[in-house]
Amino acid sequence: MTAPNSGARIDLIAPAEDGEPGDEWEEIDVSDDEADRIARQRDREFLTFQERIKDADQFKVEASVFDEATLGALYKLVQDGLVDAFGGPLSTGKEANVYVAAGPEETVAIKIYRINASDFRSMRDYLDGDPRFDGIGSDKAKVVMAWTKKEFANLQRARRAGVRVPTPMAVQRNVLVMEYLGDEGGRARRLNEVSVENPQVAFEVVREYMRRLYTAGLVHGDLSEYNVVVEDGELVVLDLGQAVTIHHPNYDEFLERDCQNVANFFAGEGVETDGETLLEYVSAPEL
Repeated sequence: MTAPNSGARIDLIAPAEDGEPGDEWEEIDVSDDEADRIARQRDREFLTFQERIKDADQFKVEASVFDEATLGALYKLVQDGLVDAFGGPLSTGKEANVYVAAGPEETVAIKIYRINASDFRSMRDYLDGDPRFDGIGSDKAKVVMAWTKKEFANLQRARRAGVRVPTPMAVQRNVLVMEYLGDEGGRARRLNEVSVENPQVAFEVVREYMRRLYTAGLVHGDLSEYNVVVEDGELVVLDLGQAVTIHHPNYDEFLERDCQNVANFFAGEGVETDGETLLEYVSAPEL
């Protein structure tokens, strides 16, 4: 199964005024930043912050996540007024943990990518061939930092395309601050955790999200019922860290897999669809 009009993939993204491709070609800066300087300097206030974090009950079991540079990133977010207090974990994954935190005006979610990610090699499948990340090499810290900044950029692009995703707020090194989805009772529930009242409407929403992403030059790359949540009656797409542009050499393979996963779930909910039909809709040049 091949995406229609595969020869026109470049034309889906408008070039910049000077004729060069747009922001999908901007390089990601993985050089040392303020968080690294803070971790190296280790002043008294940072050391006090470090001890408070390491002694906090909610962080003890995940001490491996918080190397000194990561603590420097968290400290910088506090200094910048983006985080007032840290809460407990929302989710724990192979590559990242997500925590709830108090922001100055609202609750936020903080996603911390592990520098020593267990499936580091799988990240390379998405980064290699993405022109935004040429020259990063195999340095684990730089790859994870690039991945984090990639997710921030992808969330921004998805929002511009009209796709409901968590609002990205800030990124520091391997730490991403974004909108918290949920309420006082806990995080928003995934599609696989709820009873879908109107599967046809839900399918049409997800299908439109996929098309908008594709038209904006992005493919999610790991879309399924496990990373779409229900928030205040809306469907919200999560986990855009692995999303690639349509300039990636394997974008069509990722798109086919997304379509098959989404179609399989909604077919199980009674919607008349299949992967090939969904792919044709998502990648059609015009509706």
